[in-house]
Formats: sequence, structure tokens, C-alpha cells
Amino acid sequence: MSATLIKRAKLVNEGKVIEADVRIVGQRIEKIAAELTANKGETVIDAAGHYLLPGMIDDQVHFREPGLTHKGSIATESRAAVAGGITSYMEMPNVNPATTTIEALEAKFAIASEHSVANYSFYLGATEDNLEEIKRLDPQYHCGVKVFMGASTGDLLVEHPEALDAIFRDSPVLIVTHCESSPLIAENRRTLLEQKSVLTIEDHPRLRDAEACYASSSYAVELAKKHGSNLHVLHITTEKELSLFDAGPIENKQITAEACVHHLWFSHQDYAQLGNLIKCNPAIKYPSDRDALLSALNSNKIDIIATDHAPHTWEEKQVDYDVAPAGLPLVQHALLTVLDHVKAGRLTLEKAVEKTAHNPAIRYAIKERGFIREGYFADLVLVDPSASTEVTHENSLYHCQWTPYSGHTFSSKIKRTWVNGQQVYADDTSVSADIVSMRLEFDKERRR
Repeated sequence: MSATLIKRAKLVNEGKVIEADVRIVGQRIEKIAAELTANKGETVIDAAGHYLLPGMIDDQVHFREPGLTHKGSIATESRAAVAGGITSYMEMPNVNPATTTIEALEAKFAIASEHSVANYSFYLGATEDNLEEIKRLDPQYHCGVKVFMGASTGDLLVEHPEALDAIFRDSPVLIVTHCESSPLIAENRRTLLEQKSVLTIEDHPRLRDAEACYASSSYAVELAKKHGSNLHVLHITTEKELSLFDAGPIENKQITAEACVHHLWFSHQDYAQLGNLIKCNPAIKYPSDRDALLSALNSNKIDIIATDHAPHTWEEKQVDYDVAPAGLPLVQHALLTVLDHVKAGRLTLEKAVEKTAHNPAIRYAIKERGFIREGYFADLVLVDPSASTEVTHENSLYHCQWTPYSGHTFSSKIKRTWVNGQQVYADDTSVSADIVSMRLEFDKERRR
């Protein structure tokens, strides 16, 4: 059984930063102490001056498999994820065909068991007529059901009031929502086209504006309160929506909210330079919204930081705004963006770990992950805060081979990543080919 001793690391965990040694034996953390003596045959890593964090748990990614693997795959994107310090992820259903049956859902788990470097779970996609499939979801083995409440494609759009009411009433698992109002977006489009003949990327936050977001997210919150549902509203982008959520510890909430790293980083001012590369839904909006989201992380109105990683090929992005696909690759650089916010004083390091690791583990009731605790799985990230990371398209591991962060130099560096006790990434070397990842399991009692 493999064993690793990490010496003199600064552990960032449960609201504290302490220097300690950590022993990993097999898949788990065996011992945490001020000083541990190395055993014979143990791999020893001197982590002096480095931060040891619980691995980021990303509750929202699009890895494009099956059916869209020209954009990315579970294999390629999970490798980019661990290089960025993400050790577990939950993946979305808008693939081809869409994941709307238990059979299709389990087929994705089978792919991941052979190809994913990071731990994994997958959402079932809600439709207006698959309630019986939703009711079959197992709270111990399925992370949640994804409801596109407007502005989606294909058969994943759920707008009919009776269908939504039934989902919020009967879902046995956490409901996660994409909230934008299709009717308001259509109305905004008509208004904009009265002013100009062709829409451009600068119109994106006007097309998908705060009113379109608020109308849908407030409806989701209303339904959750009506039925006592467990609701998690994904990728909040506007200051206005923050009024829907309560501050306070995540343990006390049935309705929670998330912000994504690109909405915390970019603003409408970046469209001029990056154009369609940062086109995403919901839209990146205004500096005032971005600042409000950062403030809401500190006040605990927003509970989780995620990515909504959604790669497209470079060629797919090089078209007119209206036909360009929405989404951008993020997992390799997400944690680095959060650490830059820490460096700038917008978040504390303890708060960053709470939002990227502790709170996802609590909200989804993930078993034995998300914290640096004896007996927990050793999903860990070692960060050098004194080294930098220069980003180029060439050193990005995404299958699409581009990143909106190209040209930026982050103020810290991911040095090593462990998944289930095995080092899967180390300091710019290639990601391990060994598959040591596991299907995430959830505590059914804590999910009620």
C-alpha cells in the first residue's frame, strides 16, 4: 500500500491555517500532526512555504461526452481539471443524446470509470415528460437533477408550470437550475433589433439581462419554498438576484446559490478584446454585478464557487455573435483565479477553501471528501503562493486547445494534486495515466 508524508505544509482547512504534517496511506489521510517521522519506504515531500488545500469540488462542468467529443471528453477535461486542483466534479446532461434516462446516466458513469482522472458524478436532465425517471434517482449515488428553466436547447428546456411543479414536488435529489427567462430574452431581442440590424457580442448582457435572470431564479425559489424542495441555483450573475438568498451557514439552508469563476473575473468591458471567447449563458455582465457577487461570497449569500466549464473548438467560436456557441474552458485555471482574488484581498484563503471544497461537500452531502481530516479520502492540492503561472494556449490541457486566460500570469502555482491518495499531477509534468478516481457517494440521511 502506497504511503506519502507531506511535511511542513500550511494546511488551509475549516477556517484555519496551521502548519502540520500529513500522512497519506492508501486512499486516505491517516494522520495529521505538528510533526511526523517518516516511515521506511514512505515518499516524503517537503512542502515548506506551500499551502495544502482540500481539492476543489466542481459542481458544474460540461465534459461533452457522449456525442460532442470534438469539443472535449471525460478523459481530456478531467486531466485539465486535476492540473488545476479540481479533484471531483459533477457533470451536466446536455450532451448528445441528452442524459434524460437512468440508462443514459449510468452509461456516463461507465465511461468515467475507465477514463476519468478526477472523482465524478453526473446529473440527470429534466424534461417536461421524464418525471418517472427523476423519481428513480438514488440520493446515495446520484448528485442531482438539472432543470433548464428557460434559454436551453433541444428537449432539456422545462417551462410548463405543471411540469416544473411536479419536479419540485417529487424530486428525491437536489434540484439544480439554470435560470433565465426565454420570453424576456425574446422580448429583449425584439427591442434591440428595433435599434440596430445586427446584434454583436456587446449586446449579450443586454439580451440576457438582470430581469431575465431574476424572473426565472425568483420562480425557482418560489417553487422550492412552496414544496420544501432542496434547490441549488447555479451561476448567479446579477446583483438583483442576490435578494433571493439568505446569508448564513450552508448547513442551515434548503435553498443555496453558486457563482462561477468567469463571472467573478470578467465583465462586459472584456468583450471588446475577447469577443465570443467569453460568450456564455448566463452572460458575463457588469463590474457592479461582479463586485456584488464577490461581496455575496463574503457575506455567505452565495455558497459555492464552481466553473460551468463548457469547451467549444476555436473554429466554432470564430463566427458571428448570434450563431457562436456559449461556453468557455475553465477547469485548469479556475482555482488559480480564486487564489488571485485572495492575493488581491477580495477573499480570504479560508473563505476560498470554504466555497470551493467544504461547501460543495456539505451541500451535496458527499461522503468523506472536501476537508483535510483523518480518515477522509486524500483529495488534496499543494499550492506554491510565491510562484507564478503564465498561461498560454500551448500549455493549456483542454482538448479545444485555447483558454480565455491566455496571456495572463496568475500569482500562484498548482504544484501537486492527489486523488484518492495517489499523486495525479506534479508541477507541469504530464497528468498520470493511472485511473484512481471513484464515483462520488452521498450521505442519504444528510440529504433529506
